[in-house]
Amino acid sequence: MTFLKRHEENKGGARAVIITGMLVMSFVLTGCGKKGGMTGPKQMGTPEVGIIVIQPQRASLTTELAGRTSAYLIAEVRPQVGGIIRKRLFTEGTDVKAGDLLYQIDPASFEAAYSSAKAALARAEANLVPARLKAGRYGDLVKINAVSRQDYDDAAAAVRQIEADVEAGKAAVETARINLAYTKVTAPISGRIGRSTVTDGALVTSNQVSALATIQQLDPVYVDVTQSSAEMLRLKQNLASGLLRSKGADQARVKLLLEDGSAYPLPGRLKFSEVTVDPSTGSIIMRAVFPNPKQTLLPGMFVRAILEEGVNDKAVLVPQRGVTQNPAGNSMVMVVGADEKVEPRLIKVARTVGDSWLVSEGLKAGDRVILEGLQKARPGTPVKAVPFGSKAEGTPAAAGKPAEAKK
Repeated sequence: MTFLKRHEENKGGARAVIITGMLVMSFVLTGCGKKGGMTGPKQMGTPEVGIIVIQPQRASLTTELAGRTSAYLIAEVRPQVGGIIRKRLFTEGTDVKAGDLLYQIDPASFEAAYSSAKAALARAEANLVPARLKAGRYGDLVKINAVSRQDYDDAAAAVRQIEADVEAGKAAVETARINLAYTKVTAPISGRIGRSTVTDGALVTSNQVSALATIQQLDPVYVDVTQSSAEMLRLKQNLASGLLRSKGADQARVKLLLEDGSAYPLPGRLKFSEVTVDPSTGSIIMRAVFPNPKQTLLPGMFVRAILEEGVNDKAVLVPQRGVTQNPAGNSMVMVVGADEKVEPRLIKVARTVGDSWLVSEGLKAGDRVILEGLQKARPGTPVKAVPFGSKAEGTPAAAGKPAEAKK
């Protein structure tokens, strides 16, 4: 038993020595690995950045303004004589033409008045014939003193009085005829008629305040937009200085965006602008006319009009992804300098041109603006400039292509 016990103790001690040796070797190897990692320097190449080269290009400048549509023509239908509406002769919400019969007012009393006026005229015309004959006879007799001068003057005056009665009778007949015609209420213009405010049997009065119905001509339609007077002055100054070039006949072209953001397919024309500035808003109203054959545009719709201002033949454009803001709120870009080092550059932007900024100051032709790899472009660090879009994650640059500016 003693021998066996000693044997087991020796066996356990040997196992402990082996385990201890293995642990020591593991620590040694780990330390060597760390030491080798610390002594081996990490090799890093010059970072690549995607750049575009600034080249002045042609840009069509536009301004986007909010506006409302309105009917080209509006006519409120009102009765010009009073009476009972016998029948309504149109369907609400349909198109009518000028002259179409809309309402029939009971014409009985007007027909009677017309007949009475014609009878009075006939009576006056009948009295005129013997009066003229009598005056003619008296004219011959007064020459031989067969009748007194007074009798002749009375006969001549009677003729003139009856002639005046005839003229008054003619006017009364015409008035009665017009009033009778007014019992037929017709459409003054062509267009779409809205709801009727009266029904059959309703009593209407001459020139009443409330309209019987409203007709609106919807092809073409007006679009009224507002522009600040400051923007108008800026545009005139840019045209005068040569910064913008007028597009001639296309200067008055207007495009339209609907309420859902879709583009209206037909272009319009700018007709006029107000000659006075609204003192409460500092803006002026401009009116454009758009064709509306399918009547897509309805009066009162909110739209956005895109007005073509002019052309900048030497526009400096920088994609928006390359422009940042410094802590002071100024716009800036990172450029690659002549010594292939990153330089920050403050710029002034005037407006957006699609997905780019129109730069008015700070950049010139030939400048290399960094668009990709800005996180590696620290000021003063050397970089390797490659064309933007040559990397997999880049997209082709839009520089060098004609652009359309929108404000």
